[in-house]
Amino acid sequence: MHTLPEYHRLLLLTEGRLGVYTSKTAAVLLRYRASDVVGVLDATAAGRNIQEFIPWAPPVPILPDLRSAAHLRPDALVVGIAPVGGALPPEMRPAVLAALQAGIDVISGLHSFLADDPELAEAARRGSARLFDLRRPPPTRVVASAQALTTRCRRVLTVGSDCNVGKMVTALELTLAARQRGRDARFIATGQTGIMVAGQGITIDACIADFAAGAVEQMVLQSADADICFIEGQGSIAHPGFSGVTLALLHGACPQDLVLVHQLGRTRYKAPPHASLPPLKQLIAAYEQLAGFVCPARVAAVALNTLGHAEQEARAAVRELEDELGLPVADPLRDGCRRLLAALGVA
Repeated sequence: MHTLPEYHRLLLLTEGRLGVYTSKTAAVLLRYRASDVVGVLDATAAGRNIQEFIPWAPPVPILPDLRSAAHLRPDALVVGIAPVGGALPPEMRPAVLAALQAGIDVISGLHSFLADDPELAEAARRGSARLFDLRRPPPTRVVASAQALTTRCRRVLTVGSDCNVGKMVTALELTLAARQRGRDARFIATGQTGIMVAGQGITIDACIADFAAGAVEQMVLQSADADICFIEGQGSIAHPGFSGVTLALLHGACPQDLVLVHQLGRTRYKAPPHASLPPLKQLIAAYEQLAGFVCPARVAAVALNTLGHAEQEARAAVRELEDELGLPVADPLRDGCRRLLAALGVA
């Protein structure tokens, strides 16, 4: 499991990609670790209001390069994107190199490991900086054996109609809301951005296939004494590129409850082959059937991501989807988590 130091002066690198969906990692950190972010590095957006790109962001500056951010005294530079393929874009390399040379730690969730790059590794050594590659798989390899079934905690997994629809945000919001109700609620991070928020976790999509479910199982066992744990979902069971990691989460976590997450208006997968999304009823049946081979599970509610839609349109969509599916539906950010938690039996 990756464990990060307690950084409190983060600088987010988004060069040319600043936006809610184009710099997902940065956008999430600006919501859930806002007090720890001191600025954003992006020469293409430098000097502009951060809220033009990330509506919920605090008023941190957007700066063109590391030199102009020196007065902010950053203690870590975070690669703020999660692109398909996971390579470091060439235009971001100078900022990463400059940070390491200046003795600033660099945190990356990319599939390409920065610490394996000879030039960057040497810069880190000379600058006495550390490189954290959060997608490096854990050294311990465990084959899942349904041990999660033995935990006392209620296990809730967020599942999606697609990638990048809000599974992590939903799990985080549910965790925070359950804690506000006095429950010992744990968030289990299964992706690089979740680890950056929680400070620890494993990037499941980087695990060797035979051991991915086992890695999830081990994290659930570490939260065995909690009242409830919310496991961050990944991918979608129906997408050919990401179904493997989704199934590993279903069978590794052995959830009793699932929360289906969908983005209003999305009808096709964002990643190739960009096929049409299956009907949500069909997805719900598939998730329940596949989970049930190991642990009977139900889709208890639907979290609808209505970002970018007007209030009236969002409300109408929630009502329409509730009528269609016969399940409680809510946007965790717009509506709060009361109805979702009630569906999970958390008063």
